[in-house]
Parts: sequence; C-alpha cells; structure tokens
Amino acid sequence: MRSSEAMELLGFAPYSRPSPSEVKAAYRRMVMESHPDRVPTHQKPQAESKFKQIVEAYSCLKDGRRFGNRMEVHVMRSGVPTGYRRSNKILIKAPFLLIICAAVSFGSYSASRAYQRQKDVCSSQNPFLP
Repeated sequence: MRSSEAMELLGFAPYSRPSPSEVKAAYRRMVMESHPDRVPTHQKPQAESKFKQIVEAYSCLKDGRRFGNRMEVHVMRSGVPTGYRRSNKILIKAPFLLIICAAVSFGSYSASRAYQRQKDVCSSQNPFLP
C-alpha cells in the first residue's frame, strides 16, 4: 500500500506529515468505526475488508517508511498481499512440463515398440496393421 493511499484511508491529506500520535489516534478512530464486530451482520464482509485495509495502512505509516523507503505492499480487497504472487510462473511450471513431456515421449516410444513387435510377430492376425 502506498503511503498516500494509507494516509487517505486514515483520513489525512495525501501530502501531509502527521506525527506518530496523530496516526495512532486516526487508526484507533477508524478501527472503532469499521470493526467487524460492531456492524450489523449483513455488513460484516465489507467491514472486514475495510478493517484489513486500515490495519495495513497503519502498519505502513507507523514504521516510518512513508517518505524514505518506497517499499510498497499492495493489498487486494480480500487482504492478501500481492507480493506473494510475483514469482516467475514459468519457472514454477517448468518441472511439471518436463515431467509431462517425458511421460508422453516414453509412452509414445513404448507404443511404437509394441506396434513394431506386433507387426513383426503376427502381422496377418491384426486387421489394423498395414
């Protein structure tokens, strides 16, 4: 989550510099407003999602990373950081592709050997052989 998004979520202006006590007070206020246990049951999923975003915004702003280090973690609406999905998907799929290719090639080799054996042994009994 970017620091500007976190500050807007906690109620600050995008380019303001709130003190740690102001951040903590805004966090407590927003948590009390959107805690999933304090809303009606039909609004719990939305409140839970907003609560997770508020917690992520507070953790981003309380560390002091908001202006220097631009380490950003994007949180989806479900609350799962997308940084876990940034791995190279081709490298993950490569071993499985190798296993599948090996199985297909060995299978086709075995099938061709079986076909040749049957052709050599008894070619007249199989109507499908040339």
